[in-house]
Amino acid sequence: MNLPPRRLTSQLDVTISQPADIVFSVAVAATYTPAEEVLTMHLDGQPIDFHEISTNSGTRLHRVSKLPAGKLRVSYSALVDSPSLGMVEGEDQEIIYGRPSRYCDSDRLGQVAWTHFHQVPRADLVQAIRNWVNQKISYTPGSSRVVDGALETYLSRKGVCRDMAHLVITFCRAMNIPARLVSVYAPGLKPMDFHAVAEVYFDGGWHLVDATGLAPRQTMVRIATGRDASDTAFMTTMSGLTTLDRMSVTAIVEGDLPTDDAVVPVSLG
Repeated sequence: MNLPPRRLTSQLDVTISQPADIVFSVAVAATYTPAEEVLTMHLDGQPIDFHEISTNSGTRLHRVSKLPAGKLRVSYSALVDSPSLGMVEGEDQEIIYGRPSRYCDSDRLGQVAWTHFHQVPRADLVQAIRNWVNQKISYTPGSSRVVDGALETYLSRKGVCRDMAHLVITFCRAMNIPARLVSVYAPGLKPMDFHAVAEVYFDGGWHLVDATGLAPRQTMVRIATGRDASDTAFMTTMSGLTTLDRMSVTAIVEGDLPTDDAVVPVSLG
């Protein structure tokens, strides 16, 4: 599939109240070769050094250490004009992403999943799970806490993109279908933000499942991949005291956005 060029930006303003060690995950995954890419960090207006950490999942982490108190600005921009080279996958991925995890408690929701989906033919399971979450969970900004997992989302019947993705992943794992969380830049998303979707293993490959339906999957760009949101956070304070003051994200394509049919399998391009 020919994908249009995608222009991506993000900016984070952070107040550091006590000396801090911070890790950011805002750059596109290592599976892309951006035509343009710039990442800068400034503390009180002065440029500071940071280093990149590569991971087995293709997630690129950027760490800045021993920061004194002050105002930190992280700015990222990229032009992605070619498809992803694809993840390096192994049999271990099916095992790791088939297990319960911090926010995807498939062991606790196993009986619930069986009650809802045990009569659905195997070939239709993923779509049935996506549709259930899309129809039963209300997308409600500000409705969930950072500590909430799939069980809380199931009980409250509301959440944001990560909550809906967690519930999709949890139901899939409970029905013995490997699934993982992916943070993405999502052109067309309203309101614009970092976006979280599920990536589910079926028919011999990994496919995107977005129960929110808020943006076309074809033009999404992978940032981070993991078991759940604990592996894909855009900012992690390792030590010290920090406050995220402001965040802005943009993701646009050159030309028209594609039409996304939720029934058609889509792999991350």
